[in-house]
Amino acid sequence: MIFGSVKMAMADQTNVKLLGMWASPFVRRVQWALSLKGVISYDYVEEDILNKSSLLLELNPVHQKVPVLIHDGKVICESLVILEYMDETWKGIPLLPHDPHGRAMARFWARFSDEKLEPNAWTAMCSEGEEKEGALKRAIEAASKIEEQLIKGRRFFGGDDIGYLDVAMGWVACWLPVWEEVGAMSIVDPARHPRITSWAGDFLSHPLIRTNLPPKDEMVDYFHGKRKRIMAH
Repeated sequence: MIFGSVKMAMADQTNVKLLGMWASPFVRRVQWALSLKGVISYDYVEEDILNKSSLLLELNPVHQKVPVLIHDGKVICESLVILEYMDETWKGIPLLPHDPHGRAMARFWARFSDEKLEPNAWTAMCSEGEEKEGALKRAIEAASKIEEQLIKGRRFFGGDDIGYLDVAMGWVACWLPVWEEVGAMSIVDPARHPRITSWAGDFLSHPLIRTNLPPKDEMVDYFHGKRKRIMAH
C-alpha cells in the first residue's frame, strides 16, 4: 500500500521546508512521515538549538523549538500537529485510521506517550537517587499501558502497515534504548514488554524507517553530553 501510492504524493510536495535538529525524536517523526507520504524532495535546515537562528525564532516565536514545517508558505509547528496536517494534505497514504474512534484513540495514545513516557524517561536518564527512581517507576508504568494497546498478531499499532501512532511512538524504538544505555536503566524490558519489543523490531526494520535513522554511536555520545551538562547544574 505504501510503495504503490508514493507517486500520488510526489506530485504535491513542492515548496516544503523542514527546520530540524538531527538528535530530536520529534523532528525525526516528521521526517519518517514525509518518507511514508512519499514527500522525498524538500529543503531541510539543521538548527543549532543552543544558538537558534533568526528564522526559527521568527517562524516559531511561541515555543522557539523544532520541528517547524513550511508548506507553500504556511508554517506549522509541534510534531503531532504537523503529522495531522500532513495526513490531511497528502491524502494518498493515510496515517490516521479511517474511523473517528480509531483516530481519537491514536491521538490519545500519541499524547500519552509524549506526556507520560517521554518526560519520565528523560528525567530518569538525567537524574539520580529518589528523583531517578520515581521517574523510572512512572516511565515503566506508562510503557506497560502502551504495551496493552498492541494487539497480539499485529505488527503495528493499527495492523499490518505503519500508521500515525507508530510514527508518533517511533522514538520508543530508536531513542529510548539510547536513553536507557546513557542512564544505566531499563524501561522497556523484553520479558515485561514483549509486544513493544516485537513492534520496535518491526518498526526499525521497515524499509523507509531503517534508511532514516540517526547513528546510534553519535546519539549515545550526544546524550551522554546532555546528561553531563544537566547533572552539573
